[in-house]
Amino acid sequence: MTKKRLSIFASGSGSNAEKFFEYFQNHPQIEIASVFTNNKSAGVIERAQRFNIKHHVYNRSFWQTGETIVEVLESEKIDFIVLAGFMLLIPKALVARFPNRIFNIHPALLPKFGGQGMYGMNVHKAVKAAGETETGLTIHYVNEYYDEGAIIFQESCTINPTDSAEEIAAKVLRLEHKNYPKVVEQEVLKSI
Repeated sequence: MTKKRLSIFASGSGSNAEKFFEYFQNHPQIEIASVFTNNKSAGVIERAQRFNIKHHVYNRSFWQTGETIVEVLESEKIDFIVLAGFMLLIPKALVARFPNRIFNIHPALLPKFGGQGMYGMNVHKAVKAAGETETGLTIHYVNEYYDEGAIIFQESCTINPTDSAEEIAAKVLRLEHKNYPKVVEQEVLKSI
């Protein structure tokens, strides 16, 4: 049986990407085929190299239309895309080519604290400023708008009034590492 092939898109350190590399390293039905980044100094590159996973670095203009990237993904026979801290809006051509096959993780309970500019510490600071008593993560499919695709999975955690934005971020990151590869695996296996 041919394995389902995933490509990871990441812009930063790649801690979530590395969880995918580890989780699917010897998986019988799913493999991580490549990594794409828009940041030539992203930590995800070194992580991909350690796992012998091919990586591509493309500048922002490459991502504008999405047509070239569709060609590259098709040449690699990619079945699904996983966004792991990827900071650019996914082009419409890519969304159209991979409908309900692009996953994203958001560090809050959507629809709260989503949309353009709501990523990373921006989200956790907004959650703290709003006086929320819980936050969490949302795993969702990607459409052509920031954080508006169909929700697949959510898990929450409690926020203490004394928690800093950094402490909130650490709680959410633990949830991300625990859940993201497992939820993607479940969704991909449904397609087999």
